[in-house]
Amino acid sequence: MTTHTPEFLRLTSHVWPLHGGPGNAGEGVIIGIVDTGINPFHPSFSSSSSDSYGPHVDFMGDCEIAPEFPRGSCNKKIIAARHFSAAASANGDFNASSLGNNSPYDTEGHGSHVASIAAGNYGVPVIVNGFDYGSASGMAPRARLAIYKALYSTEGYMADIIAAIDKAVEDGVDILSLSLGPSSPDEIPSSPFLEVFDVALLFAVKAGVFVAQAAGNSGPSQASIMSFSPWITTVGSGTTDRRFQESITLGSQHKVAGVGLSPATPGGVYTDYKMVFAADALINDTSSPSSDCILDPSTLDVSLLQDSILICTYPYDNSIIQDFLFENLEKTAKIVNAAGLVVVANPEEGPFDASGLFIFNISVILISDLGSSLALLEYYNASTLRDNNGKVLSFDAKGSIQDGRLAVYDREAPMVNAYSSRGPGVLDNGQTPADLLKPDILAPGELIWAAWNPVISGIDNFQGSDFAMISGTSMATPHIAGIAALIKQNNPSWSPAAITSAMVTTGATVDSRGMPIFAELSQDGSDLHPATPFDYGGGLVNASAAMDPGLIFDADFKSYINFLCSVPGIDPSSVHSATGRNCTNVLEWPSELNTPSITIANLVASRKVIRILTNVAATERYTASIIEPVGVFVSVNPSDFTIQEGGTQNISVSLTAVQADGNFHFGQLILTGVFGHRVQIPISVCTISAIPT
Repeated sequence: MTTHTPEFLRLTSHVWPLHGGPGNAGEGVIIGIVDTGINPFHPSFSSSSSDSYGPHVDFMGDCEIAPEFPRGSCNKKIIAARHFSAAASANGDFNASSLGNNSPYDTEGHGSHVASIAAGNYGVPVIVNGFDYGSASGMAPRARLAIYKALYSTEGYMADIIAAIDKAVEDGVDILSLSLGPSSPDEIPSSPFLEVFDVALLFAVKAGVFVAQAAGNSGPSQASIMSFSPWITTVGSGTTDRRFQESITLGSQHKVAGVGLSPATPGGVYTDYKMVFAADALINDTSSPSSDCILDPSTLDVSLLQDSILICTYPYDNSIIQDFLFENLEKTAKIVNAAGLVVVANPEEGPFDASGLFIFNISVILISDLGSSLALLEYYNASTLRDNNGKVLSFDAKGSIQDGRLAVYDREAPMVNAYSSRGPGVLDNGQTPADLLKPDILAPGELIWAAWNPVISGIDNFQGSDFAMISGTSMATPHIAGIAALIKQNNPSWSPAAITSAMVTTGATVDSRGMPIFAELSQDGSDLHPATPFDYGGGLVNASAAMDPGLIFDADFKSYINFLCSVPGIDPSSVHSATGRNCTNVLEWPSELNTPSITIANLVASRKVIRILTNVAATERYTASIIEPVGVFVSVNPSDFTIQEGGTQNISVSLTAVQADGNFHFGQLILTGVFGHRVQIPISVCTISAIPT
């Protein structure tokens, strides 16, 4: 997607020009990546002696040297690289002799992928299996990278991760991109705000470092969020308008849609090929005929399948890994010299998940939809002549598979991905809702093209490739880290909270058609519902508007300590033990923290919330309007005000429960300036009749 997301997010047209073009977008900003390391030989991270980067005199990071990470691996783009493995070693889970483990070298691919999304070089050709998918660019292509490897086999020990974070802050990074977190809701700590990870990030923010963290991939259930604290910018994942379309044209001229990044059958749509179902291609003495896609080429009639399209049904076995399945299928098709391969859903089992978009060297189409699969099978059976015993006398079904690598840009977008973890923020491992909106913002995370390591061993869809297309909130997060770097470049004095506020209050809540954003409730995208702030926070990041948000909601270290001291279930001694600070100014409610959103988990009768606005633009007059949550009356005072350049303005938002149903409802406070600024504050309220004990 980094071949497209800069355009989709309008960086190329509206943001990079503000910074002098992609050659200067992110200049002077350092993004720290805590992940699986980096592939320093990738063109997304190269630099030359002619690259005239500015100085980074206050940065203190250094670069490890190792056989697989030799001198010169760090350059003008990668300005620091370290690895952290003391905890893994102490627990006997670290093999120092394994390739790349004892250095910042990336043996997984994940770290290189996220680093290139955030700050990969501009215009790097993405050529995979000889096909040109376009040119990739990071969101802040001129920003520098500091690499802190603390994950091995995409897992890590907390002590190593904390050591990496502390070193990044000590070195002087401006941005931290963290595509990591608990692996499941079961791992949520009893008091997540005071967990050592969150406290380490609190002190990173105190040092002026903006922190972006993945929301997690445990959606779509409510309160599945894996990133907790208000000082962390939590990132959800959404789609873009790009899709890859593939289809097979049957001899009846009916087209059946599917997916698969593969070439067309030879001759394209102008050459039809005989279609043969796997069960009909078995050698006569085969003892266990099967139509599913677990195929042994030695059991297949090669003379029958040569220059034919092989059809098989997807095997429904939870132990099967798709990478293995499709790789073996492609090998089988090559052995029997098939012209192409079709994988259909088993009519007795239903649809299968083909959302991963696999790459193939031969023509392959995956038809995961049950209706489309039935249509193809019905055509095949109607066109295939059999004797009374079911043996095929004549294969008359024909077809041709089109090229599935060609992108089209016509999807309504964004949609919130089903896997993206949902809010609200939680107080504990019982998923008790907090007075806190999570996630904060939405960014593209589905099917992202970005840097990879071609020498990664094992079975992998992108083995041997310099680029990989993968999905997750891990991919969404570095989009926000890169955009934060652009905002930081434009506004170097802004605090981390100010940068978050700029994104949250300017996010897009409508899609490319101007309709409200929807969220997926199923992995295949077939089940949708209108999205809420618990799906997307402030909405899809609007980088152009975030550069000039008009008003911001600022907060500092003391504000966050006051927040902690007001959280139910957290006592002052726990705050002091975790942070070394005393509770001297306790908020009446956690909702009083000066965030760019208003969330009340338990509204009984009424509550007044104060917000402090800071004007980061010229003097401007603002008028308030309100979209009320169902069952809640909302008023704001003052509703019309003029705020001076650099000045502040307090507003009081009163929320009164009209009906109590125990459910969250959503609204918005909108402040519209006479010079065009539009500040959108999400409101999320659960009305109840009494505070639970």
